[in-house]
Parts: sequence; structure tokens; C-alpha cells
Amino acid sequence: MYSVSAFGSMIADEVRMSAYVQALEKHVTPDSVVLDIGTGTGFFALLACRFGARKVYAIEPNEAIQVARELAAANGYADRIEFIEDLSTRVTLPEKADVILADLRGVLPLYDHNLPTMLDARARLLAPGGVMIPQRDSLWVALVSAPDVYEPYVKPWEEQSYGFNTQAARRIVINSWGAGRAKPEQLLTSPQLWTEIDYTNTTDANAQGELTWTMHQAGIAHGLCVWFDTVLTDGIGFSNAPGGGAKVYGSAFFPLNKPTDLELEDCVTVQLRADLVGDDYIWSWNTLVKGVDGTIKSEFKQSTFFSAAISPKQLRKQADNYVPHLNEAGLMDQFILSLMSGDKTHGEIARLTCEQYPRRFQNWRAALTHVAKLATQYSD
Repeated sequence: MYSVSAFGSMIADEVRMSAYVQALEKHVTPDSVVLDIGTGTGFFALLACRFGARKVYAIEPNEAIQVARELAAANGYADRIEFIEDLSTRVTLPEKADVILADLRGVLPLYDHNLPTMLDARARLLAPGGVMIPQRDSLWVALVSAPDVYEPYVKPWEEQSYGFNTQAARRIVINSWGAGRAKPEQLLTSPQLWTEIDYTNTTDANAQGELTWTMHQAGIAHGLCVWFDTVLTDGIGFSNAPGGGAKVYGSAFFPLNKPTDLELEDCVTVQLRADLVGDDYIWSWNTLVKGVDGTIKSEFKQSTFFSAAISPKQLRKQADNYVPHLNEAGLMDQFILSLMSGDKTHGEIARLTCEQYPRRFQNWRAALTHVAKLATQYSD
């Protein structure tokens, strides 16, 4: 969940904000119904009202939505904005939206449930002829020589290992990726387009593609730098490419298994894919380096599938033939949820829970806090 400060950093990014402001101003009219998904502190909803929207539906599961309500009231727009504290995929609106605006990306657009959320909104909540903002994201990839970005992954498990064999830990971190803004001068290759996400007609939440470079300069490759350009609407957009553009997103860095010496005319092929599995993406990046004579110089197969530290005990619990039995904590939560039938207050449930599980809580107020937490997660 984003903090109010994090939402503030998004607003402070002038490159991002100015593009979204222009896109809203272009498409919002006095007759418009606007849907703002992931409204956060409500700035886009306020802007839609300023540009004349008849009605704005602002959806946000984060408690920051309360700040948005207060800002709407303070600026005289409370009567035109309906705030909905939920996920858009669980919401049905009384009318279709003429404009749907959302910025649900992380470092990259292939993040969490950004795409499934956008596809659902387009299918269920957008009026015929309506506008999606953004319209398209293009993802770019380049090989980079960036030891300053690479070293935090491996240095603790190589140079500072105190003589211990730390390969088990290195294997996990080298199959991970994260935010890492390379400098323009660190690019060893020209950027290549990996994939495009067209929010107006795509139906696939996954992405895959192959990239090939013939080296025109020698250098040491440490990984892949991945970023995106966006078209919010025709003629309006921004980039978070190395060296400029929107800062709030950063760019992504996928480390190579080992720093790799590349010579002139070497051929580098990268197969990059992202597959949405459950609540997150599994990323895979396979790298093949061939010399000018066709001999294989390096080959790496990496995936975030190998980046999780999972014990055999936890693996057994994920097997299809595992028979689960609730532990005491599970039984207690089951007991609490069974009491949430609509006729008992939090206080009553907390007291009954203390009686049933006296060793779990120091006092009634501790039980009340736990009951409220479960109610926040599971109650309407």
C-alpha cells in the first residue's frame, strides 16, 4: 500500500503530472463521466472536476482515500465525486464512464494486477466510444555496463562472505530484479522494443519476446535495463528512459548471472518473458552470447521462479495432495469470523475471543485490535 508521501512523490513528478493533466483536459467535457482507478489522494479526480466532468467515480482500496475525500470537500467538488473504497474489479457503477484514467504501474507496467484491472475496466465500465488513459505502453530493453547497479546484488555474497560458501544466497539474488536507473553512458547497445501493451484492445496479461544485438562496442555487460514509454492519448505521453523523463517510476535492472565481456561483433540474444501467476509476475531472462565465429561464449538462464527462499516444509504445504489442519491461530481466526454474522459488535466478539483463547491475548484491547484487523480485511 502506498503512503500519502508516496502519492505526493507521484504528484511532484512534473513530467508525469503534466502529461496526465493534458490528457484529461483534452478528453473531459461538461458531459463526461470519469472513472479514476487508483485515485490515491484524489488529484486526478479533482482535475477532472476542474475540467468540467459531470460525475467522477474515484476508486481506491488504500485508506489514503480519506485524504481524497477531505481534499474534494475543501475544494468544493464533494458533490461531483463519488469515492469508492474498494478494488475496481469488485465495483459495478450505475453508469458507464466516458473516460477511464488509471496509473497502476510499478517500475514497469507489468506489475501486480495492473493489466487485468485495466482489461476488466475496459470490458465492464467503459462506455462505447470511451477513452482509456493511458492508451499504450512500449517497453524497451538495452544491455548496460553498470557495476554500481550490479554490485549490491552480489557483493555481500562474494566479496564480504568471510570465506564462507554463500552460493545458495547468491543464486536467489541473481534471479531477482529491481529498480535500478542506469545512466545513458552505461548503455552498451541501442534500445530495442521488447513489447507493447495496447490498453484499448489487448487481452493478454503476459508478455514475451526475443531481442538480438550485434555489438558495435566492446564492454562488460552487467545486466538488462528495461523502461517504458507511454502514450496517454494521441500526441501526449512521456518516458522514463535513462537520462530523463519521469522519475517516479525509475527503470528496471535485470542482472546477468556473471559480468560478461563483450567484444566487437559478438552476438547477444535475450529471451525475456513475464507471466502473471496468481498475484505476481514470474520473470525469465535467458541470455546467449556468441562470438563472431558462432561459438558460444556465455549462456545464462535466469528466472524469478528461483528467487524465492522456500523451505521443504512450505513446499509440502503447497502440494495438491497436502491435507491441511488449522493451527491454533487459524482456529481462532475461524472462530472470530464465524461471529461476524451481523449481530455482534467488535467489542462483543473480542470478549468472546478472550474467553475462548485466553492465552492468545494479554488483554481485551489486544483482542479488539485483532478483531478489527480481520474485519477490515474481510467485512463489507
